[in-house]
Amino acid sequence: MTMRHDFGEHFLIDLFGCDAESIKYVAPAREVLLRAARDCGATVIGDLFHQFEPYGVSGVVLIAESHFSLHTWPENEYAALDILTCGDMDAEVAIEIMKQGYGARTSRLRRLVRGQPDDEWHGTRSRP
Repeated sequence: MTMRHDFGEHFLIDLFGCDAESIKYVAPAREVLLRAARDCGATVIGDLFHQFEPYGVSGVVLIAESHFSLHTWPENEYAALDILTCGDMDAEVAIEIMKQGYGARTSRLRRLVRGQPDDEWHGTRSRP
């Protein structure tokens, strides 16, 4: 039996200089995240969002392929997002929709392959 070592891709996205109004409250933040999930070919199963007081949002969109998540700091015009996917969808389409939808002036993207042993993670693996 061959053990699989590639279970999907994890995209970590930092958005800077966002339009504060688009990330301040659940309704606009949710709309962008759901559009990104749908338009990239993901299968949306459900979503859950929380409104912080006086403003700021945390939310997750559950997809058949895994999830999208969002955490916002409107006072800093910053949003942290991630996409974990183990299926056929175009994460780059979703990332572009989120950048535009939240009005980000700049962004940073990190991509990880999940399930691959990584020499940079010395000592963090579980042992049987």
